Amino acid sequence: MSANKPTTGAVWVDPDDAPELTDAFFERADEYRGAKLVRRGRPKAETVRERITIRFSPEVLQQFKASGPGWQTRMDAALADWLKTHTPADLSV
Repeated sequence: MSANKPTTGAVWVDPDDAPELTDAFFERADEYRGAKLVRRGRPKAETVRERITIRFSPEVLQQFKASGPGWQTRMDAALADWLKTHTPADLSV
């Protein structure tokens, strides 16, 4: 039992008094393979991306957001593609 999850405190004398094990119960239940807990959800990425704060022009941001979910990944891919043929020093600000 996790320290964050308090016990229910229920004491069952008769096994017939135990709550029914429903599909919802098994969907929330922890799964073990041997002694190892099988984690749910998105697996950890091999390369963790760094969280930063950055400002873009409204026009650029609007175009990427309009492309739908995954726009940040597409923006990262567009910048990576640009870096194949340019360097940040190529820009004159």
